[in-house]
Amino acid sequence: MMNEPMLGAQFFWMMVMALIVIVPFWRICRKAGFPGWLSVLILIPLVNIAFLYFLAFARWPSHRTFG
Repeated sequence: MMNEPMLGAQFFWMMVMALIVIVPFWRICRKAGFPGWLSVLILIPLVNIAFLYFLAFARWPSHRTFG
């Protein structure tokens, strides 16, 4: 029962840290030509590593040339 006030503070800081991570990845995804909502994948363990490799080695739609 004594830890109940701390749970609110921990949740608050967890959300702040999530935003600090998601916002830059959202912008990277948008600049690369991918949907911004893909940046939410960075919060899922092990998927975040695969996502980083995907961003690093995928052909970005924004860099494709047509013709």
